[in-house]
Amino acid sequence: MKIENIKTLGELKKTGYESKSIKDELRLNLREKIKSGKPTFEGVHGFENTVIPELERAILSRHNINLLGLRGQAKTRLARKMIELLDEYIPFVTGSEINDDPLKPISRFAKDLIAEKGDETPISWLHRSDRFFEKLATPDVTVADLIGDVDPIKAANLKLSYADDRVIHFGMIPRANRCIFVINELPDLQARIQVALFNILQEGDIQIRGFKLRMPLDMQFVFTANPEDYTNRGSIVTPLKDRIGSQILTHYPDTIKIARTITEQEAKLDKVQNEMVYVPSLARDLLEQISFEARESEYIDNKSGVSARLSITAFENLLSTAERRALKSGAEHTTLRLSDFMGIIPAITGKVELVYEGEQEGAAVVAQHLLGDAIHTFFPAYFPKIEKLEKQDEKTAYTDIIEWFFAESGFELLDDCSDEEYERILGSIVPLEVLIKKYQPQLAKEDKFFMKEFILWALVEYKKLSKDRFSEGYQFKDIYGSYISKL
Repeated sequence: MKIENIKTLGELKKTGYESKSIKDELRLNLREKIKSGKPTFEGVHGFENTVIPELERAILSRHNINLLGLRGQAKTRLARKMIELLDEYIPFVTGSEINDDPLKPISRFAKDLIAEKGDETPISWLHRSDRFFEKLATPDVTVADLIGDVDPIKAANLKLSYADDRVIHFGMIPRANRCIFVINELPDLQARIQVALFNILQEGDIQIRGFKLRMPLDMQFVFTANPEDYTNRGSIVTPLKDRIGSQILTHYPDTIKIARTITEQEAKLDKVQNEMVYVPSLARDLLEQISFEARESEYIDNKSGVSARLSITAFENLLSTAERRALKSGAEHTTLRLSDFMGIIPAITGKVELVYEGEQEGAAVVAQHLLGDAIHTFFPAYFPKIEKLEKQDEKTAYTDIIEWFFAESGFELLDDCSDEEYERILGSIVPLEVLIKKYQPQLAKEDKFFMKEFILWALVEYKKLSKDRFSEGYQFKDIYGSYISKL
């Protein structure tokens, strides 16, 4: 007999069902997962040796948890993943507003119903997916929202005195009894609301208006907060901090590989886009490096953080840029270009908090700086280092390319030119082909033209060539020709 087919308290007792607190549920199921060697928080990457072990220890200790980290560090994702550690179904008294355990009722409604019907008390089953409650802390949140208040309409309809506890309308927290309750951005909760959480966290009971209700709520609290807000004096009431069992610091991905895994998992791409656009591995790495550069940039407020969502939305924009270009030229397939990266600027500008210097430059210019910094960082891993100072008449790996531009006066690369035209233009620069054959002989054929453009952009970053943006594309020139043309 399936457990969820049990419909009365008597049938439940016959099965030998034993009640467990939610923290014991999480603890016991986590123990089984750890023993089996299965990942406990599947789909969360980069925390395997840092955040997840600390979170597991907190759950095993039955602690309420505060996840402290900058935006876009998977704090809410971790909290949501905790429901996978709950039992699939739990019984509750049918009609109960607060998910009363049939074997340990705490509300007046459930106690009265069980006293009246005994073993015939109807029970229902709550799936673990319905046991997650989330509240964003905003300044307008009230005690009534979270804990409850007297309901005058209920009192009038039931003809009850305000002294009767049946006139209480429960708030979100009592209704989340036997569930995981997440409060996001805890420091934004007013101090008087934070004080109202004291008893719930420590003793598990609640007070509503003049009613002294001894209701031992069974809950797993998870809070999230930003370190900057959290450490400001007065942002979180000190006794509340003291009542939170474990505080766990989250972080951004440590490596490009982990960042790529997250982006590829989270990006919402159409199947057609994946089939139509080929993305070189270097392009994926450059995209992730932009976020790494942003977190170190002098133009961006690093206390605010640079969310992992930047890379995700930028990747979506990047493929859409290439897709649009292919559709305009009538191509069924295309390869991503470095010039397509201009399409990601809208995904960057809204996700970075600029300091004064950044505001002076402008968000779009800062976004272009970040792309340039990413290219500058990656280039030495593929080709010889470009020295700032070189001896006169000394030939380098890039001399022939620079001389080609001096002789040909550069070229224009249009954003929407066809693949054939794009390959013809880059193919005409013979020294690029020679350089790739010498230093990247194993390079895949489909990556070759992206690499050629990468070299040109890198030479611009190292101030060996110039690049100017116009309405329809880019113009590449030798550095001296560009200087003279501006005189």
